[in-house]
Amino acid sequence: MTAEASSTPISRPTLAAVARRAGVSPSTASLAFSGAGPVSDDARARVLAAAAELDYAGPDPRAQSLRRGRSGIIGVIMEDRLRDAFRDPMNIAMLDGIADELGVIGAGLLLLTDTGDHTGTIRTAPVDAVVLVGCSTRLIDSVVVFRQRGVPIVAIEAERMDGVLAVDLDNVEASRALATHLKDLGHERVGIVTLPLDPAHTRGELTPQRESESEGYTATSRIRGVRDVFPDATGRSAAGSFIEEGEIAARLMLADPATRPTAIIAQSDLLAVGVIRAAAEFGLTVPGDLSVVGFDGIRSSSVAPHDLTTMVQPAVEKGRATGRGILALLAGESPEPIEFHCEFHRGTTTAPPALSRS
Repeated sequence: MTAEASSTPISRPTLAAVARRAGVSPSTASLAFSGAGPVSDDARARVLAAAAELDYAGPDPRAQSLRRGRSGIIGVIMEDRLRDAFRDPMNIAMLDGIADELGVIGAGLLLLTDTGDHTGTIRTAPVDAVVLVGCSTRLIDSVVVFRQRGVPIVAIEAERMDGVLAVDLDNVEASRALATHLKDLGHERVGIVTLPLDPAHTRGELTPQRESESEGYTATSRIRGVRDVFPDATGRSAAGSFIEEGEIAARLMLADPATRPTAIIAQSDLLAVGVIRAAAEFGLTVPGDLSVVGFDGIRSSSVAPHDLTTMVQPAVEKGRATGRGILALLAGESPEPIEFHCEFHRGTTTAPPALSRS
């Protein structure tokens, strides 16, 4: 092959060429591909056969998006890095719920992260609607930009913001119920292992200053519920909802026998598993020496042989409600905010403190 021949541009098949070969109008060929209009089975079969013969893959979705004025993409913004976000079963369950509901319009999900360095990408993403998952108020500037562009926004467990549809969870009430359960058992010295309090996911002691400066909406809400019952509860913040983070925090909380708590409230089930493992390292039994409660209600063999006492949250339903909210907003409707409620599950990881049984 000569250099001149190799440089000749390849002629791409067109919808018009497919229509001519199938013996139909271009509009009929277009409808045959989209499935959006009354086209006979015979005409559709002829169009698809002609497309296969010409190696035509279908109308360019970018051109279709321009004609519709929509991209067909829903942005999902998380502050965790994706490799961390997908380690949390709650995130996966919520995304499943969102995707299930949005499937009716054929929309795709574009996962975006904001860890402090990618705000520009978020602001310029070609999305039809945006979902904020547990994002801090630090993203308010991006929210303003989306509102200015007329992009509908749904926030899952985030600060209430004007023009943003809220899908919330009763974090305060659920955490209060967990704390009340421990108090009813007789516990007085209670510790907390929290979800991250800041975008940097800094580990550290749960001090009044760190609580007051917290940007973690879910973590702060759950702390508030515990404080209603145990105002002086000590604690540590974790760098993420991971088993190893629960271990790191619990080792520090359990190191001194004179000050260690008799019960620990972990703000996720994964953190609770880490607390149980750390207790075993110190030779402590659960619930004999230490009661442990979690939050989420995940099914995991990691907690075996224990049955974790926890709050079960409807993660998939939160995602479905978010998807339905997006559909309503895109249709020009004004859906009401929704709050989901957790269900208390009493497992085998809580009991009266050892001192009260002696």
